[in-house]
Amino acid sequence: MDFQPTEDQRDLRAGVRGLLEGRYGREALRAAVDAAAGAGTGAGAAVDRGLWRELGEAGFFALRLPESEGGVGLGLPEAVLVFEEAGRALVPGPLVATHLAAGVVPGAAAGTAVVTAFDLAGDLAGDLVAYLGEADAVLGAAVLPVGEPVRAADPLTPLHRVARPGGAEASASASRSASRSASRSVSVSAYVSEGALLTAALQVGSALRTVELAVRYAGEREQFGQPIGAFQAVKHTCAQMLVRAEVARTAVYAAAVTGDPGEAAAAKLLADGAAVRNARDCLQVHGGMGFTWEADVHLHLKRAWVRAEQWRTAAEAEELLAAELLDSAG
Repeated sequence: MDFQPTEDQRDLRAGVRGLLEGRYGREALRAAVDAAAGAGTGAGAAVDRGLWRELGEAGFFALRLPESEGGVGLGLPEAVLVFEEAGRALVPGPLVATHLAAGVVPGAAAGTAVVTAFDLAGDLAGDLVAYLGEADAVLGAAVLPVGEPVRAADPLTPLHRVARPGGAEASASASRSASRSASRSVSVSAYVSEGALLTAALQVGSALRTVELAVRYAGEREQFGQPIGAFQAVKHTCAQMLVRAEVARTAVYAAAVTGDPGEAAAAKLLADGAAVRNARDCLQVHGGMGFTWEADVHLHLKRAWVRAEQWRTAAEAEELLAAELLDSAG
């Protein structure tokens, strides 16, 4: 089976990359980070409504809607390509939830509505919801809930804690299942599996971008009269980063073609590991410079941490894969 992108798919990816480079390049990213930091915890707007509408006009959210419903009529393989580019650019906002809401929530497909979801692991105090303060709707919820802002690791992912129906005694997994089951026109299995796969694509984009950042810095930074990229330890680190990112990307592409929930869970597991570990290794290649606010490395690491807790955590993916192995063995 050939998993190589077709010419049309490559053109689609190139078009999305060009749009994001022109509309949400590094200057826009840093401006958003500085604005969020200056506004304080949970108060900074992370969703650029203008960019959101442009993504909608470009078909980002309606990509998988049938043409008869005003969509582009493509599938998961094309969706993971465009989400990979969004992850590479660190575009903030509930991209996955809004994409899943196309055809369900009015305005989601066109990018005129921002839709979030109960996709983060909660605790005994309630469920965490990203971008609640900026959302027009929550996927599967009849009304927009009220939440309390909480500090987030990623400055561009504002979080709110929402009281869980049924009291604090209910488990986080049960709460998430209840929230997801309320989603209109989207089955529970498709809702979680596709959300996990699209989030994995975002993680892959970030993992590949940190490879680029590490290699570029290794070629520019000199030590003992030569670029640090000439040293074997740095070479090996960059090579390992590339292998992680490419293995995860292959898993994401394969899961997008097969549509298998188990393969989607495996792809999320690999992509989370690649995004987090690559960001850490990229930080090490940058040395002391990597720890500064001015460097972009910490933004990739913080976003990767948040995404690793979205839609399907490592523990949830491992449980699903273990259950599938037991079923096949029986």
